[in-house]
Amino acid sequence: MAPSAILGRYARSLAEVVFEENVEQKVTEDLLTYVEIFKSVPDLLDTFDSPRFSRETKESILNELLSKYPVHQLTSNFLKILLQHNKISLFEQIQKIYETLVNERKGIAFAQVTASAPLSKEEEANLAARLVGITGKKISVEQQTDASLLGGVVIKIDGAVYDGSIKTQLAEMKRRIVEA
Repeated sequence: MAPSAILGRYARSLAEVVFEENVEQKVTEDLLTYVEIFKSVPDLLDTFDSPRFSRETKESILNELLSKYPVHQLTSNFLKILLQHNKISLFEQIQKIYETLVNERKGIAFAQVTASAPLSKEEEANLAARLVGITGKKISVEQQTDASLLGGVVIKIDGAVYDGSIKTQLAEMKRRIVEA
């Protein structure tokens, strides 16, 4: 696995160019399309990474993909550069770093919210509004459920974890009782 600093250079370079060229939305959509393509056909990345196939064969496969699923020229060039530098197998990791950089630049933070049951639209909107007040950023909420929490929520945002679950509160009460 390549160090994240190396992957970050690829992602940062692309992010800088897409903002300079004012094509961030299109390139971001293109990248997400290719994330889905590579997820649906995992053998593609294995093929690109395999020494059994010549560079010409790999380039031909990528060009075929690009003709079947056309993208902005910057996206196309980016995929070709990753292939040339033997980093295309790390595409999804690079795309995630790119997405984080783009969102930082746009002032957006992602909140991963885990609750015992799905939040209603109103609850999600209220939570997002409170998180905007805390972070000062626009918030995009990604919901997950975990019945073992019993109630409350666990929020992961910008590397911080806010655990307001009943499960954790009960565990903390148990710890205090045992210590007392």
